[in-house]
Amino acid sequence: MFNGREIKLAIAPIGWTNDDMPELGGEVTFEQCISEMALAGFQGSEVGNKYPRDPDQLRKALDLRGLSIASAWFSAHLTTDGYERTAAEFIAHRDFLHEMGAKVIVVSEQGKSIQGQMDVPLFDHKPVFNEEEWALLTDGLNRLGSLAAEKGMKLVYHHHMGTGVQTTDEIRRLMEGTDPDNVSLLYDTGHLVFSGEDPLVILEDYMDRIHHVHLKDVRAEVVERVKREKWSFLQAVKAGAFTVPGDGSIDFRPVFGLIAEGAYEGWFVVEAEQDPAIANPLEYAIKARGYIRETAGI
Repeated sequence: MFNGREIKLAIAPIGWTNDDMPELGGEVTFEQCISEMALAGFQGSEVGNKYPRDPDQLRKALDLRGLSIASAWFSAHLTTDGYERTAAEFIAHRDFLHEMGAKVIVVSEQGKSIQGQMDVPLFDHKPVFNEEEWALLTDGLNRLGSLAAEKGMKLVYHHHMGTGVQTTDEIRRLMEGTDPDNVSLLYDTGHLVFSGEDPLVILEDYMDRIHHVHLKDVRAEVVERVKREKWSFLQAVKAGAFTVPGDGSIDFRPVFGLIAEGAYEGWFVVEAEQDPAIANPLEYAIKARGYIRETAGI
């Protein structure tokens, strides 16, 4: 399916130790995390909260295990803090990732976001941007994308549950309001399905702008409980709304087919935040690796 294409496989550390809820996997060390990633057969990682921020120290630890850095999350606050403050933080983040050899920078707008609020119902209180906020967001992203391009990198926007860019219509507005040369898209299967979107529609409409892929599965029965019992995003994560590809309700075969047809090259990142005390991270990493090999031929 992907013969002759450069597809690299990474896995996010959030299955071992959670950035938003440090108590999940608090006992797991950085060294255990990256060692098990390599043992499960992955080539790369995104950056977690326990990773050293000194490039030389981090590079040495990764090189020993045959891993590299695919990217790292950046929280933008363009709609609330403005461009200048966001840009200063973005430049430092960009320069760190550039030192680590990454080609893309994952950006998500966190102005008005409820994804980190433990007791705020996810579907009842989803933020919605007004016209002024959309203008601040799209203009700011275009400018941040130019900063990324200075280092030969791409800004990839991460649509995300509990934020102002979650639904198909919101993704469309973001794509239509930004310059394709400056703003690309991170495609996340789990967040689309969790939101109630058709994940194939975004692939069909924006394949040429997708330059980073997160492979995340969902447990449909947990998502239904999130809606019915008015849980927050963090409560949903703790309850197991997300899992690795092949363990949930998403059929990834048509997803892989469309991505292959679109001549995608770059990283596939398995990202499935779960409680590691319930879902053993190494076990689930091995499960994901086997499923991708079986369904995508990688």
